This record gives sequence, C-alpha cells and structure tokens, in this order.
Amino acid sequence: MRTKLLSIALVLSATFGSNAQVGNYNVGDVVSDFTVTDVHGVTHVLSDYTNAGKWVFLDFFFVTCGPCQATVPFFSEFHEKYGCNAGDIVMISIDSGDDDAAVLSFETTYSMSTGFNPAPAASGTEGGGNAVVADFGIVAYPTYCIIGADMKLKNGDVWPVSSMADFETALTAVGLTPTEMACAANVEENLASLNNVSLYPNPATTSANISVNLEETSEVTVNVYNMVGAVVLSETFNGSNGANMFTLNTNSLDNGQYIVNISLGENVATTQVSLNVLK
Repeated sequence: MRTKLLSIALVLSATFGSNAQVGNYNVGDVVSDFTVTDVHGVTHVLSDYTNAGKWVFLDFFFVTCGPCQATVPFFSEFHEKYGCNAGDIVMISIDSGDDDAAVLSFETTYSMSTGFNPAPAASGTEGGGNAVVADFGIVAYPTYCIIGADMKLKNGDVWPVSSMADFETALTAVGLTPTEMACAANVEENLASLNNVSLYPNPATTSANISVNLEETSEVTVNVYNMVGAVVLSETFNGSNGANMFTLNTNSLDNGQYIVNISLGENVATTQVSLNVLK
C-alpha cells in the first residue's frame, strides 16, 4: 500500500478513480508549466520538453516512503532503456519535503546501487519540488503520472508497479510507444576504432577534457546537443593513433544537461557521453 499524506486521500481516491493521486487535475486537463532544479544543478522546464514534442513521465516521491524505495529501481530502468531523457520520453522525479542531500542519498541507495542511471530528481526544499507537489495536489506516494506533448495529463496514477514493463504498458495505453535507445551516459564498448572515451570534469564549468584512444589518425568531431535535441556547440579536432586529449570549451553553455556526440571521420565510429555544466 502506498503512503497516504492525509486520511482524506481515501475519499479522494473514491472520487477521482484512476486519477486518484493527482488531486488538482483530471485526465485531459492542461497542467501548469513548472521549473525545477535537480540535485546535480540542472534546470528542467516542463514546457521546454513538451514544446520539443516530448512526453514527460513524473515520479512524485519522498525519501522515507517504502513504496517509493521499492519501485524507483523500475523507474530508473525505464529511464535508461529509453535513452536517459534523450529520446521520446523525459522522466523526472519530484521530491516532497526533503533537501538535496537526502535526495542524493536516496538516488545512491535505491537507484544507482541497482546498476541503473536514475532519472533527474528535484528535491522538495531546494529544487522546487514542493511547489510542483502542491500544484498537482499529490495525495499519496509514489505517484507516477504521464503528461503529453500537448501539456495535458494523460494518466494521473500509474499503479500498481511491479516491473519496468508497467510503465511501458501505461504509456502505450495513452498513445505513445517510445523508441528504445541506448542511454547516452553509457559509452559504447564495441567500437573497434573509438576506445576508452571519458569526459571530465563532469560537471564542467568553462571547459571539459575528452580523453579517447584511436587506432589510427583521424578527425574527431564533437557535437554537443541540449536536451531538446538542438546542436549548441560543435568542434573538430585532429586525432592521432594512440591516446588523445581534447579540450572542449564549454564557456558558452548555460547550466544544464547535454549530450556529447563524438564521431570519427565520416561517422566511422560514433559514441555518446553525458555532460553537465554547472558554473
């Protein structure tokens, strides 16, 4: 059983049916825009994602909630299977009442320990989560809900959740079958000519170093994409056989999360890594 904030939530459950956990919106309602900042300093604006044609899957939680702890690994698995927010669907966790340190600990204990990349999580007190919780009228935890690219609530209560497949089923039921894609945070290991790629420091401030081993001399093209898929920075370097170190100037980038695409020549080999910028 999920954690109830108030006993009146039982009455609301009977009133709103499948929409029980979102007290202030019905399915089909346009939800209010919001801005939150995750525990890694990255800002997320709902309308930025929906304007880019993406759907948004929200996870409302708090750190001592038992059902939240039990189901967030499935949400993290879902987040990773569909591209770590670089694909059709964006996953964001919205905390209620906790600070950044508590949410970071929650991520480490209940998501990263299972081997999956957690969805961005905004704490209640420092990340703006409390305001979003209040706007949606969340009455029980966890609450998983789906917002379409039209900013309308598609499902206000994805439950029960016993596996990652339950999130996929819920999406399909409201009209979206997302495209499976590798998480951009994972470096492809099977590329014969583009090996041992790393990027640091991460988060970066004014620059980031890209370390890569090449099997032959080649141009190395680096394209940086924001989270709505637009190229915001592009540089080409001359690589040589063996170990290489390239410096990517990130001074022009705003704080946020980016996808770095690294390719050789005419895309002989391509891989991606994630980059956070925090100044």
